Amino acid sequence: MKAKRAILIGVAIWIIAILFYSTSYYVPILENPNSQANIVLFVVVMPLVWLGCSYYYKRENTIHGFKVGQTMLLTAVALDALITVPVFVVPNGGNHYSFFTSLGFWIIAFEFLIVATLYWYIRVYPHKIQSKQ
Repeated sequence: MKAKRAILIGVAIWIIAILFYSTSYYVPILENPNSQANIVLFVVVMPLVWLGCSYYYKRENTIHGFKVGQTMLLTAVALDALITVPVFVVPNGGNHYSFFTSLGFWIIAFEFLIVATLYWYIRVYPHKIQSKQ
């Protein structure tokens, strides 16, 4: 696996996702801005991970999508722990524990892994099987 490539893609996904998450607070649609931001993040993560996987697999890599998704997710989680929580969560009265134990965090984390795995099964695995024949 090209770990450096997956980590850089994870950083790019995190940057774009945090921009959408932060911007959603300035466009009030729902009464609860936190719920709105989580919904925006949930929706944005799907295409970001899909595009990140498409970029990762451009070079004939066949490593399982779960491992690629896991590497990208762990990169984003590390950036959340180092930057997102201290900059955005702590000033609003939260902490690392409340951030990493929230249901929204885990739903988005599982979504991240599911999208990466689905990408592999839909786009990479069929070509891998054909090349063996």
